[in-house]
Amino acid sequence: MDDSDKTRQAEELPSVARRGRGRPKSQPDPQRRAAIIDTARRTFIELGLAGTTTEIVASRCHISKQTLYRLFPSKTDLFVAVVAAHRQTMLDLPRPPEEDAPLAEIIGRIFMLDIDAETEREREAFIRMVMQQSHQMPELMEVLFREGPETSRRQLADWLSGQMTRGRLVLEDPVTGARMLMDLLMGGIGRGPKGWKDLADRRRHMEQAIALFVRGTRPA
Repeated sequence: MDDSDKTRQAEELPSVARRGRGRPKSQPDPQRRAAIIDTARRTFIELGLAGTTTEIVASRCHISKQTLYRLFPSKTDLFVAVVAAHRQTMLDLPRPPEEDAPLAEIIGRIFMLDIDAETEREREAFIRMVMQQSHQMPELMEVLFREGPETSRRQLADWLSGQMTRGRLVLEDPVTGARMLMDLLMGGIGRGPKGWKDLADRRRHMEQAIALFVRGTRPA
């Protein structure tokens, strides 16, 4: 067989054979983590805190338990990651350091005034599940408070502190300011018993609360 025959034979081989044997490349860890967290969040909502296991999440992700444990060593670690992802649907923090829009506009972004209906339903479903089942696993509720509201308040205080340094607002204490701002606006999260007709109705309420905060903290 001469060189031209060998070349033609190689060209006729399937591309898989030419590449050689071996496993196809798997997802990079950041992508895999994001997919696992999303599946875990949906599973927690469906099966609850006690009903969700790492085995179930691994099965639904079509991965081995060893792969799951490599990224999330325990159910608590997985729950922490889910809470952190959920926190981003509640407050969009931290903010880009170069952001230079009017304060009211940035606060509106932080509190996600433009949230779409699907994301709103998903975050409400997670909050509802947690509220209904918090008594079942108090140890996870400690995690929820630490990784959820506590971290959000700290991040918001850091942002307010930065705005104070830039001379854009005046507060005696950024932590207290963060607490007040969250009290003003987080009460607007959710519908039903709060009487919002729709997201636009709630948005109008939150815009008025933001305007009140901005006026009250404006430098003299």
